[in-house]
Amino acid sequence: MAEKIEKKQSTLSETVSVIVQALILALLIRTLLFQPFSIPSGSMRPTLLEGDYLFVSKFAYGYSHFSLPFSPDIFSGRIWSASPQRGDVAVFKHPVSHVDYIKRVIGLPGDRVQMRNGQLFINDKPVKREYEGQIDNPDVTERFGPVDVYKETLPNGVSYDTLDLSPNSSADNTREFVVPEGHYFMMGDNRDNSNDSRFGVGYVPLENFVGRANIIFFSIAGGASPLEIWRWPSELRLDRFFHSAMK
Repeated sequence: MAEKIEKKQSTLSETVSVIVQALILALLIRTLLFQPFSIPSGSMRPTLLEGDYLFVSKFAYGYSHFSLPFSPDIFSGRIWSASPQRGDVAVFKHPVSHVDYIKRVIGLPGDRVQMRNGQLFINDKPVKREYEGQIDNPDVTERFGPVDVYKETLPNGVSYDTLDLSPNSSADNTREFVVPEGHYFMMGDNRDNSNDSRFGVGYVPLENFVGRANIIFFSIAGGASPLEIWRWPSELRLDRFFHSAMK
């Protein structure tokens, strides 16, 4: 009888040990390598849609205390720091609320950024903007009816599509923003429906960057949860699986 109890205790101890090791490994992967994120809003349409689930590379920009779970303020600056590149889609902490945001890196330290009649200017030079046509798909645009799509090409050659929901909106003309040293200017691809550096976000310090968006590994429409498997046949966006999260 005593032998059976000892065997049960040994089995339980081994099980607990395996679970603890698995949790530690998962925490290390999440902290140092890749962290899953879901897209909660439409500010990055048409590049990223609500219901997209993606992996974010935590090592792309090095590590700050924002890289850690719950962001404990145990050190300042970045370790193994690397600079975000123009055109990157990045997750960062809002400079004030510290809520997770995801936007595209548009302005680098020292840049002058401005919107003029719907066209982006960087350092007083217009960013190449080409009319691509229209999208008439509410799942992509969140609007019923056709929406104009423009391709932007940044000075370093990075291209991506942007939505123009409302020509001549308040977002189409801004003051000139001068990006401070150590900060970045972030914008959503859904130009008329994005709270970004033009508005409430402001300039984003390098320390606030969490990681670079890498790849979409799951996507579901209709506000469905991935756990609602009975909705998969009608709501899964299979064409977005393993799709780049950058364009």
